[in-house]
Parts: sequence; C-alpha cells; structure tokens
Amino acid sequence: MPEDVPDAPNPPVRGSVVAYLSIDGAVKAVEFYKQAFAAEVAAVMPPDAQGRTMHAHVYINGHSVMLSDFYPEHGHAKVAPAAFSVMLMVDDADKWFDRAVAAGCTAVMKPDNMFWGDRYGQLRDPFGVLWAINGPLKQ
Repeated sequence: MPEDVPDAPNPPVRGSVVAYLSIDGAVKAVEFYKQAFAAEVAAVMPPDAQGRTMHAHVYINGHSVMLSDFYPEHGHAKVAPAAFSVMLMVDDADKWFDRAVAAGCTAVMKPDNMFWGDRYGQLRDPFGVLWAINGPLKQ
C-alpha cells in the first residue's frame, strides 16, 4: 500500500464528474499515477487477502480520480478498458505527455496543435486506460 496515504477517512472529492476506474492492480496503479501524472494520494483502502483494493482515491492536476480492483465474486468481472478515455486538461500538454511516457505509458498519438484550438495527444497506461492530454496551443 502507498506509504503517503493520508489518515482522513473521507477526503474531499474534487470535481463534479469523477472518473472511477476498474483496474487489475489498483495499488500499483496509484503508485504509477504518482510518477506518470504527479498524482497525490487522497485515500487507499487496505488490500484484502488476495491483494485487491476496494477503493483508492487520488488527485491528478487537482481533481479526483478513483479506482479499484475487480471483484468477480460481487458481479464485477475483469474486463479490459474500452470505449472511453480519461481527458486530462493541463497547462502544458507536451510536459505532461513526456512525463507519462517516461514513467511507462505508451504513446498513442503525440501532442499536436489541433483544429479546435488546443494541443492534444493520447497515451495508454500499463493498466490499459487511454488518457487524452489536452492543453493550450504550442506557439
């Protein structure tokens, strides 16, 4: 379990729409997100006897992202992430993208200036989650 877990049982939720990711290895994902996305740990429930975590909560760029392991015995079977991406709005798309790739994310689409007026790129983390990085145009 991460060593920097605060003692607060119910840290504040930041944001009105919060991604809640189902991941195979939630505690490992928390540690990875600290490196890749400068995540701050808000809370992590202790792992069960099988090493699974029912709930973890991190702040990425000031906003909540929550995650847990799969629990097939409770109707939550393991499935690969699909049909969504997590949009991360940042001040410098290239900086955030490069840090995530250096931490172990796979570049899907390198950041580029887009027709809609933002700089945008995509990467996939080692847990299969697709992240979309969006920031101001690079001059």
